[in-house]
Amino acid sequence: MDERKFRYAMGNFATGVNIITTEVDGDIHGMTANAFMSVSLDPKLVVISIGEKANMLEKIRKNKKYAVNILSQNQKELSMLFAGQLKEERDVPFDRLADVPVIAGAPTQIACEVVSEHVEGDHTLFVGKVIDLHFEECTNPLLFYQGKYTSLATGAVL
Repeated sequence: MDERKFRYAMGNFATGVNIITTEVDGDIHGMTANAFMSVSLDPKLVVISIGEKANMLEKIRKNKKYAVNILSQNQKELSMLFAGQLKEERDVPFDRLADVPVIAGAPTQIACEVVSEHVEGDHTLFVGKVIDLHFEECTNPLLFYQGKYTSLATGAVL
């Protein structure tokens, strides 16, 4: 099967947009991702998927902790910055949650400790035990659909 055809098919699944953050040797690192999901309520587990060519892969392996920062619609530029789509240098404000760096102002922040990793194809799945979280109601999440940023239509009922 053609790789492009597979990518287009997967693009028909709308996802939220988040920034994965971690810290190594006092330096904070982040990357934009949409491969994230909840795995279990008891114990509280989530999983992220990191590509084998991503710089973040070895950083999470080394630190064994990461945070998932779920973004709102007004944080599109942050997403683009951590995806390498903006070339300008910019100071990004960080907070801490369970001693893991998180994006200041992200409506949902989830701090995790890696409990297992699984290499699957060209990605590594990191299962993380949730050690703390912060959330605020977010009525305008940042979404990704068919290769583009999008948002929920205001007042739409599904």
